[in-house]
Amino acid sequence: MTQINYTLLTTDAEIHQLLALQQSNLPKSISSEEAQNQGFVTVEHNFELMKAMNDAEAHVIAKNEQEVVGYCLVMLSSFQDRIPVLQPMFALLDGLNYKNKSLSEYQYFVMGQVCIDKAYRGQGIFDGLYLNLKQNYLNKYDFVVTEVATRNVRSIKAHQRVGFELLHRYTDPRGEEWDVIIWDF
Repeated sequence: MTQINYTLLTTDAEIHQLLALQQSNLPKSISSEEAQNQGFVTVEHNFELMKAMNDAEAHVIAKNEQEVVGYCLVMLSSFQDRIPVLQPMFALLDGLNYKNKSLSEYQYFVMGQVCIDKAYRGQGIFDGLYLNLKQNYLNKYDFVVTEVATRNVRSIKAHQRVGFELLHRYTDPRGEEWDVIIWDF
């Protein structure tokens, strides 16, 4: 079995590898059948934005030797204006409550995206990324929040497996249904 190492992203070379992995998993790069069966990523980042996000709070990556084979993107709310497609999500989060308190009363971050290279799926890397994420940020944040399109069944099930719970469900103006999910550290 392949030896996978989990670490925080530190180099420009790792950012470039991460972006290549992201590109290969965008809906425009895969068939609708593959998107349904294997999942997909929604947001496309450029190098400058990815580096800025990582400089603010390091992303977690999975590596096989020197190759990035998976990642979890940590996104602070300060980046919401840099990714217009996510602005409605951040506005929604501002109005949600968790345990009878507004989310804004907590220290949390948004899971910007999680992705595993096709050749490495089914090996526990998704769980390993999230475990490493929790170990790195447990003492700084109360929880992580993200949203997943309900049609992305593989992603919904994987997030439930590691401990995410449904916080809110909504339908966006385009008709896409989303689950806002939370993992309380």
